[in-house]
Amino acid sequence: MQPITNPLTANDDLTAKARIRNAALTLFASEGEARVTMRAVAGAAGVTHGLVQHYFKTKSGLRAACDQLVVDFLEQAVASAPTEGTPKEVAAARDAAVSQMFASNPEVANYLRRAILEGETSGSMPSVLDVVLDSAQRALGSLRERGVASQSRAESAQLLEVIVRQAWELIMQPLTATVWARISDEDGGHTPRFAIQMVDD
Repeated sequence: MQPITNPLTANDDLTAKARIRNAALTLFASEGEARVTMRAVAGAAGVTHGLVQHYFKTKSGLRAACDQLVVDFLEQAVASAPTEGTPKEVAAARDAAVSQMFASNPEVANYLRRAILEGETSGSMPSVLDVVLDSAQRALGSLRERGVASQSRAESAQLLEVIVRQAWELIMQPLTATVWARISDEDGGHTPRFAIQMVDD
């Protein structure tokens, strides 16, 4: 599996525009887009409010940049996974790569989790879920064309399965860990993990 470049961890080497975007992603992840002002983003990034407006114009522009960064992380993770093996093995490798990326980049996981659960949108812009779906559909289409993913199943069913499996890591697995920590009598035991399998009607 190829290492994933992390543009969130080397602020000294980043442009002001990238620092602003990263600060926005972190604040949106922790507080929600609606509760974050552009001035707060400027303060977190160590720049002026005017510079934020210069680069991104509005908070919608900031959110669009954050959405694209999340998609970049997801696409890098998927691209790092091997594409050899059975469709089931390829899917498992891609899921593992995405899971590893979320674990290594909690800001990305928190941003995506909050955006999906709160359904935040800005004006007529597509939601982050729309952007992620578009990216996942392109990746799935490429796998189907190369014969790596099954072409006998409906593409829509395959796409739903991918999104549900990866959303589990964002939403249900943290809940599983929290509940298990409260009810388990195992000292230092491992949290159970669940597999998602879609059944076509």
